[in-house]
Amino acid sequence: MKVVTSFEMAEIDRLTIEHYGIPSMVLMERAALTVSKHVLKFNPENVIVLAGPGNNGGDGIACARLLKNKIKNIKIFQLFSEDKLSKDCKAQLDIAKKFGVPVVEGYPKDDEILSADVVIDAIFGTGLKRAIEGELAQFIEKLNSFQKFIVAVDIPSGVSSDTGEVLGVALKANTTLTFGLPKRGHLLFPGRGCTGELFVEDIGFPQELTESENLKICTIEPSFARLLIPPRPKYSHKTKYGHVLVIAGSTGKTGAALMTSKAALRTGSGLVTMAVPAALKVVFQSKVLEEMLLPLACTTNTLSKQALPEILDFINERANVVAFGPGVGVNEDIEVILKALIEQCPCPIVIDADGITVLGRIINILEKATSQIVLTPHPGELSRLINISVKEIEKQRIDIAQKVAKQLNVVLVLKGVPTVVAEPQGWVYLNTTGNPGMATGGSGDVLTGIIASLIGQGLAPFYASVLGVYLHGLSGDIAARAKGYHGLIAGDIIESIPEAFIELTK
Repeated sequence: MKVVTSFEMAEIDRLTIEHYGIPSMVLMERAALTVSKHVLKFNPENVIVLAGPGNNGGDGIACARLLKNKIKNIKIFQLFSEDKLSKDCKAQLDIAKKFGVPVVEGYPKDDEILSADVVIDAIFGTGLKRAIEGELAQFIEKLNSFQKFIVAVDIPSGVSSDTGEVLGVALKANTTLTFGLPKRGHLLFPGRGCTGELFVEDIGFPQELTESENLKICTIEPSFARLLIPPRPKYSHKTKYGHVLVIAGSTGKTGAALMTSKAALRTGSGLVTMAVPAALKVVFQSKVLEEMLLPLACTTNTLSKQALPEILDFINERANVVAFGPGVGVNEDIEVILKALIEQCPCPIVIDADGITVLGRIINILEKATSQIVLTPHPGELSRLINISVKEIEKQRIDIAQKVAKQLNVVLVLKGVPTVVAEPQGWVYLNTTGNPGMATGGSGDVLTGIIASLIGQGLAPFYASVLGVYLHGLSGDIAARAKGYHGLIAGDIIESIPEAFIELTK
């Protein structure tokens, strides 16, 4: 499903009205009908509508009219004077009054709020650009403190539809009904935390507009993720499903390499080899069963640059994807190895963790890449890589991911909530799975193994990343059902990968 900015949605709205000839009042009626039908599901007796000055307020007023003959008590609170109302909002208000819907200019009293079963938030829609202040801000804070059941029309009032920022103060909705397409603010925190359960309603926008190739931000839906799963024909052999070389691990960080490798196997890789410091061979050998080891020349704690010829020989002869970085360490030897891989590796490379930190020292080497590169940073790692603050990255995670993927000519997987997958041509996918329990050490290593495995099985790096983040989050969701959020560890995510495949393919 496409995700839009306020400008993109306004253009869809404008073209629907001007080019296709659907009157704005018709769209408003359809929006109001979807909201009223949803409100009736809760069997309320007492509903109040908080109406703003624009077309969002018009939607709410029309909804109140439609509810008048369906419920016991309905009342509109028009928070702005009539001279400030948009043309369509004023028209809806006049109609509502003729239908006998009670209208009060001003704010509801405390007892009116407390007696309401449902509060419909139709104050501000997606066009809000400035902070809510003064009396209205105080009212919204008070309303939030009452913890009433709130249904937001299009987007909770006070949430930026483009960034998810709270503009001064925002209503915390239990349910949000948006029209046509979801907006960025529904999916990006803190707006996501104000949205509650999100319903995307069709009110008649032309499919040509809502599915336009010009809209390049999408959510990862189960139906799409299912299509990306590599086939598993009955006539099979392990060599058909890829050989992943995991270059990872150092003294004190052996677990990162092990989790990356195990995740790759659980995702379906035919073969996985771990390139590790020879000094740690005994440690690794005692932990592995299905994985193979490639012990290599090392320094006191990490792989040595002397291991480079053997690494390149192995890749050229056997591997079809490389996972580089989890726990590999940060020093000049690792820098030499990564530089050579980017310049000479014939197969895709997934770079994570320490690998991204090292890459920051030699970032210009990406211009000489001989194969496709996938970077999987969390905001802190991306901050060091591109010298932009974590705060700024979190504020614009979609735009920054899109920009960096294009500038560096890589597939960028920006981990977080939501995880963003971007590629050089501008396409971006937002993940819809995952939970707070996955904020635990090793979770990123698991994702690296999943993505590398899918590339090895034949998926293009971008689509492997899209499916990878979805599977990773779904595995975490499945694990959380049994373990809860607090007790979830990375190993639980790995063990849930098979069930994630089963659930996704049902």
